[in-house]
Amino acid sequence: MAAALRGSRYLVGRCCRHVDFALVSTRSMASKTQVGFVGLGNMGNPMAKNLLKHGYPVIATDVFPESCKEVQELGAQIVDNPAEVADKADRIITMLPSSPNVVDVYTGPNGILKKVKKGSLLIDSSTIDPAVSKEMAAAAEKMGAVFMDAPVSGGVGAAGSGKLTFMVGGAEEEFTAAKELLSCMGANVVYCGQVGTGQAAKICNNMLLAIGMIGTSETMNLGIRLGLDPKLLAKILNMSSGRCWSSDTYNPVPGVMEGVPSGNNYQGGFGTQLMAKDLGLAQNTATNTKTPVPLGSLAHQIYRMMCARGYAAKDFSSVFQFLREEEGQ
Repeated sequence: MAAALRGSRYLVGRCCRHVDFALVSTRSMASKTQVGFVGLGNMGNPMAKNLLKHGYPVIATDVFPESCKEVQELGAQIVDNPAEVADKADRIITMLPSSPNVVDVYTGPNGILKKVKKGSLLIDSSTIDPAVSKEMAAAAEKMGAVFMDAPVSGGVGAAGSGKLTFMVGGAEEEFTAAKELLSCMGANVVYCGQVGTGQAAKICNNMLLAIGMIGTSETMNLGIRLGLDPKLLAKILNMSSGRCWSSDTYNPVPGVMEGVPSGNNYQGGFGTQLMAKDLGLAQNTATNTKTPVPLGSLAHQIYRMMCARGYAAKDFSSVFQFLREEEGQ
């Protein structure tokens, strides 16, 4: 029945755009029907697990088959490629590393749009260029599907606990349908505006995150060189005006906090290479809009240098270690 309603939603939409969106509520009738998931990396894996925990049957795929094992053991159905996901599900979430990956997953030879059903809801939680999100939305619309960008903030820990923040861009009339799924994986689901605005919000957030992490690392390193115990310094910062997420939740100094990458040789978490990529997106958009971002530009340079010196696979908080090595410690 849900499929028939989606089909009628599409046909009516050809006659009247307003009625097309008015029928979006019919999606809720399919609540707990199959959800597709493409991209089971550090973030996608726990996100898909949370959908399963909330009772959604998941059909998933990843370019690396070994990444599928955990969700398969929890009951997910694994298929060979994104086109097969689209053939079996009309609500699909993608979580991918970069713009080229998103383009390939949606429009490639085995891409989602090869077999997408009319009326399907496609939600991309990757962090990519806003212009690419708009291109994918246009391509999806030609196939009778709806594309929304919904990048996330919170990192691997929040992905596992279901406390991510989603920044959503797309038709406002589709937001309720998207929020139904995203609320299973996040504590905050925020509508930002039309397609691409979710990406814009995420890029701005990550530029500030990088600047804050570098600042926290410099501060902690200076305090240690001045003879302060790092745990004591972190405690003081976190009860003072210098407090920030990088100091109180994700401290970059080994031994200061448990359960963060700095306590595990900077393994896991959000990779330095990905941060460099996001800062590159911020630089591109700043150039296109003629926006001065001097600290963002410096942060981009630092993370690019880190990638060139063996830190690409380490968590982005390893900038603390990078600064220590730069001074010969």
